[in-house]
Amino acid sequence: MINVLVADDELPAVEELAYLLGRDDRIGTIHRASSGAEALRVLEAGDVDAVFLDIHMPAVSGLDIARAISRGSKPPAVVFVTADEDCALEAFELAAVDYLLKPVRPERLARSIGRINDLIRDGAPAAEMITVDLGGTTKMIRREDVTYVQAQGDYARLHTPDASYLIRVPLADLEQQWADAGVLRIHRSYLIALNHVSHMKLAAARPSVTVAGAELPISRRHLPSVREKLEATRIRPQA
Repeated sequence: MINVLVADDELPAVEELAYLLGRDDRIGTIHRASSGAEALRVLEAGDVDAVFLDIHMPAVSGLDIARAISRGSKPPAVVFVTADEDCALEAFELAAVDYLLKPVRPERLARSIGRINDLIRDGAPAAEMITVDLGGTTKMIRREDVTYVQAQGDYARLHTPDASYLIRVPLADLEQQWADAGVLRIHRSYLIALNHVSHMKLAAARPSVTVAGAELPISRRHLPSVREKLEATRIRPQA
């Protein structure tokens, strides 16, 4: 069970997030704090595996708390919860596990809890982050959240469950850089993340793969490599 602390200077926001967390079977004790100072007092008492911090709290902000606990020998996992995207870069520099935008959606929160759970269980390394520009705002996204990539001239469009982002990197460069991360070329216009694939149609007249609800074509040229990759992941009985 994951014991958590929810800190926000707006009490309704604390109670709403605590309610959503309490619906997840992986969550144990839920501590609450309505100020940064109160959050630090709770953390000093121990028994907290993860903190969900509002960034803009008066006097002691969520970023201040993250900096303070990062100096500990075994700091809790940090998730920032805010209506402001502008602090994302600084948040991830503080090794935040996640960055949730208000209002928090239950399915998005569930992914954060999954990441915390993996970190506690396996000691998973920090996720690879990608800097993207969206409407004049710099945003950080996780490479593991990219479901597939679509070529658009000299650019590539990164598709995630929440949105898509255009970056000025050719598809061929991403294919080479992300090959060891389970990213596979299926078409001159598409790369897919294998961990997001739901099913494939390899024997059909028009081979395709479904990734995060999108059906994408597999070209004749790339079909053999897709078959080879699929065969390598097949579970076989021991000899």
